[in-house]
Order: sequence, then structure tokens, then C-alpha cells
Amino acid sequence: MALYSRSGRPKPQGGGFELASWYFMRLSGVALFVMAFAHFSLEHFLFDPSQESATWIFNQRWNSLFWRSFDWLLLTLVVLHAFLGMRTVTMDYLKGGRRTFALMALNLVGLIVFVMGTIVVMSVPFMKG
Repeated sequence: MALYSRSGRPKPQGGGFELASWYFMRLSGVALFVMAFAHFSLEHFLFDPSQESATWIFNQRWNSLFWRSFDWLLLTLVVLHAFLGMRTVTMDYLKGGRRTFALMALNLVGLIVFVMGTIVVMSVPFMKG
């Protein structure tokens, strides 16, 4: 007998990657809600959005290791959560060679998006002062 989540999707049996990703999707969803709400609240209520240019982000916000790490963690969770969600849909609806091709393309696109985002967040030098 399969155990079902509240969404009606069966909880994977037997452990391994499927069970770990099942739990990760639930935990990352909660973490993303909290982090996205904090990000939105800080950017739109604490600071004036009309003053937030790319220069402001580089010179003020990302001059702090905390905020740079926060934004990178948010990026990481978003990419992983989206990747695993799309992987689940792909596994449910595609079979055979189409599934293999779609998963390879999904892996490649996910890796490229993650690397590009990491380069942006990590390559901006810290400003003195």
C-alpha cells in the first residue's frame, strides 16, 4: 500500500534518490516561501525601489557577504526546486528515448542557469569603504 502526500502524489517507497528528492521538494518549498517573502519585503518595503539600480545592488547590497550568500542560496534553491519539479513531470509523462533526451536537456539547461547565476553573484568584487 502506497503512502500518499496531501497532493495525491505517492510518496516514493524504498529510499534512495527519489525519496530524498520528494523530501527536498517539500522542504525547499517552505524555505523558498520564507526567503522570497523576506527578499520581497526587504527590497520593496525597507528600501526605495526607485533607487535600486544595478549599481546600487553591486555597491550596497552585494558588498555584504551575508546578502551575497542569501541571494546565492535563493538562486540555488530556485534552480534545484524547478529542476526537480520539471524532472518529476518528465518522468510522469515521457517514456523511452524522449524521456532520456528531455532529461539530458533539462540537466544541461539547469546546469547552465545555475553556473550563469553563480558567476553573476560571485564575480562582482567587494568594494572597500
